[in-house]
Amino acid sequence: MNIEQLIFVGLNGYAVALDRDTGEIVWSNNQMKSGYVTLLLDFDRLIASTNGYIYCLDPQTGNILWHNPLKGYGAGAPTSLISVRGQSSQTVIEQAAAAAAAAASS
Repeated sequence: MNIEQLIFVGLNGYAVALDRDTGEIVWSNNQMKSGYVTLLLDFDRLIASTNGYIYCLDPQTGNILWHNPLKGYGAGAPTSLISVRGQSSQTVIEQAAAAAAAAASS
């Protein structure tokens, strides 16, 4: 399935991919430590953080490509995940506002 067709959800130690048209679960990964899961789609990688651990998942399958326990940095949810290829929710909101403004002016 194409990455553009997926919606990613992180919760209670799970990363889940849903089909954006049907809401059906495409894949689910529960191999991470339990707790709040923060996700960042970094082009062809899905970065997941939970309880101080960082995981890199294949966004099409949910398979873990690598993980890093970040020993010595503590535990808990990260305050942010940022990459050049990834987008934060604020970026998506800003892009939608710009597109709406461009459509309204034409």
